[in-house]
This record gives sequence, structure tokens and C-alpha cells, in this order.
Amino acid sequence: MPGLIGKKIGMTSVFGADGKNIPCTVIEAGPCVVTQIRTVETDGYSAVQLAYDETTEKHTSAPLQGHFKKAGVAPMRKLVEFENNFEGELKLGDKLTVENIFTEDVKYCDVVGTSKGKGFQGVVHRYGFAGVGGQTHGQHNRLRHPGSMGASSWPSRVLPGMRMGGHMGNARVKVFNLQIVKVIPENNLVVVKGSVPGAKGSYVVLEA
Repeated sequence: MPGLIGKKIGMTSVFGADGKNIPCTVIEAGPCVVTQIRTVETDGYSAVQLAYDETTEKHTSAPLQGHFKKAGVAPMRKLVEFENNFEGELKLGDKLTVENIFTEDVKYCDVVGTSKGKGFQGVVHRYGFAGVGGQTHGQHNRLRHPGSMGASSWPSRVLPGMRMGGHMGNARVKVFNLQIVKVIPENNLVVVKGSVPGAKGSYVVLEA
């Protein structure tokens, strides 16, 4: 599906037509440039590679510098491939903006981002275990511990998928069907209803 690379600006709220206050996320989407076009004949699949957020050659690796020079564009920080469902024929160096993707017909979009990292967390924070409460399942004096992790006789091991403490956050998260509240093409902004994974300033991918 067509889409754009963007950056999460932050959250705000707007009043809808019914007078209700709607929490929204503001995303700067594009402009993105076409840096590679993959075809079934040469690559085995059809896709378009877009680049976003211009940078300097000093902060770009040598292989990527050659990649951008071949496309005839300035070095960029973020590269993402999209299915080639874009309207019209694209060429290397073409620019795509909010006006090209999020037309009046597009009412909803999917947003992909990287969630905030929480580090190592226990089961109370990570999975919502009750913690304080019933002193059963082998747990009677450690209020935030998970308790028993399985039977001792059989299978005599911890089963895969057991909910335990561990790394939380900093993962790829996709939110589906977010309503597009407003599009401001002169500033390359898309305002969507609800929250979007990631911190302010983090990269996100919008799919129309």
C-alpha cells in the first residue's frame, strides 16, 4: 500500500463537529524522495524505496552515499520500502508529499513506530499481575513476584511463553485504522485521532 515516512511531532486535541474534544497526534509526513524502484524482473517483487530527512555526507556511510548519488538525491537518514501501489509511474528522484498520498478520499491510515523503551521490567508492570493480594501459588511474602512458574514433578521445566520479567518496549508497533482528522499540506502535517507509538521526534511510517 502507498505511504510516507514521517516524524512524530507531539500530541494535541481538537474539537470535532459534534463539539467533543478529540485527542490527536501530529505527524510531519514527508516530503519523501524515490531512491530505488524494485521490479519483479530484477528483484522478484515490486516495491518503491522512499527516503526522508535530509542529512550530510559526513553522517552517511560510503555505500549509502553511492546509493543516493545513483538516485540523484541528497543523503537521507531514513529509508523505507513500500508496495508499489502508488498512482502514476514513479522515477528516481521524484518527490512525494502529503498531497500525493493523503487525498480527500483517504479517511484512515495505519501507523508504524518504535515504542518507548522501558528497560527490564517485572511482571506487575509488564503484564499487569496483581502483585498485592492472594498469597497463593507459591508466593506469600514477595508482593511483586510472579509466584509459581510450573509443576515440579512434570514437565520439570519452565514452559515456553511463560509470562516473566524481561525487556519491555523498544519494539516495532503498528496501529491500525487511525482516523485522519486533518491534513495541512503546506506544512506537510497529518493529524490523526489517538496515540501513535514512539517518543517525540521519532520516525514513523504512515500507510494509506
